[in-house]
Amino acid sequence: MKLQRVGYAAGIALTATLALTACGSDNEAAGGGENVSSENCVAGTIQAQGSSAQKNAMDEWIKAYQGQCSGAQINYNPTGSGAGIEAFINGTADFSGSDSALKEDEQPQADAKCAGGQALNLPMVTGPIAVVYNLEGVDGLQLSAPLLAKIFSDKIKTWNDPAIAAENQGAKLPSSAIQAVHRADESGTTDNFTKYLSKSDEADWTYGNAKAWKAPGGVGATKSDGVASQVKSTPGTISYVELSYAENSDLSMAKIKNGAGEYTELTGESAGKAVEGAKIVGTGDDLKLELDYTTTEAGAYPIVLVTYEIVCSKGSPKADAIKGFLTYTSSEAGQKELGDLGYAPLPESVRSKVEASVANIS
Repeated sequence: MKLQRVGYAAGIALTATLALTACGSDNEAAGGGENVSSENCVAGTIQAQGSSAQKNAMDEWIKAYQGQCSGAQINYNPTGSGAGIEAFINGTADFSGSDSALKEDEQPQADAKCAGGQALNLPMVTGPIAVVYNLEGVDGLQLSAPLLAKIFSDKIKTWNDPAIAAENQGAKLPSSAIQAVHRADESGTTDNFTKYLSKSDEADWTYGNAKAWKAPGGVGATKSDGVASQVKSTPGTISYVELSYAENSDLSMAKIKNGAGEYTELTGESAGKAVEGAKIVGTGDDLKLELDYTTTEAGAYPIVLVTYEIVCSKGSPKADAIKGFLTYTSSEAGQKELGDLGYAPLPESVRSKVEASVANIS
């Protein structure tokens, strides 16, 4: 099933000031929570954790929902996708956030926690992955998948390497060493980024894709904010991080070569062109997506991720409270909040299906 084009009119770009205000202030949430329907309010406490990529979205959603729903308490800890899934399987998280769907070996373990039901992969947040760098005097750096694969596997070690120069004609590249930064914790962002790298020639990238970083070299940083902080403070670094964190930290972002041979700047429109080629590969209420990292769509930015909520279709003792909160996050009103937070709303064709799946939680 092809996705419909996403309406990105609200714009995915985010100023640092707006992001910090939305996520860090004690002021009323965007819209004052007025778009939360009181009919969906359910009192109770939910313990959730996982993806740090969706932290800013969760912060805003929780603020809005709790502001309108007396007795509702949602605690979301951005421990990383791997830790979130582990917590769900271990029964210490009522639902978890993950930047990739459950793996084949994880699915039965997660299903076992859902008495009489199954663990669903519900896409909730669309977030492009920016390739960020700290290189004074170099704007609009252009990078392809093979080049990124060599950089992040420690095969290219200096910024003025001929391979980098060949893709950046006229740029004044320094002879300084490259310091590649990767996630130290298990992360769906890493999983999605390495999926993109794995589409390069096998000679360039031999490490497949996984939540845990496997390639040699580089330095690790914990969670998305740790990666952004490391790049911001260290000249010569390069890494990958969600757009909201890149913009919050005012980091330089590279143009990435897509399957059409274009070096594409990361914008709402370019990310949307990549998302529209995704397919739903889950069955029933499970909505696992398959993204095309080699999209040949003209003007498409190829490195995007979709954050899922991993939740029981039925059998959870917190089913009513979870259903109430996710009814809001999957609503048109909830999704509209994302445009001002460095994310993008789900395509309507998918959003409506997520909303229907949430309505079936029991």
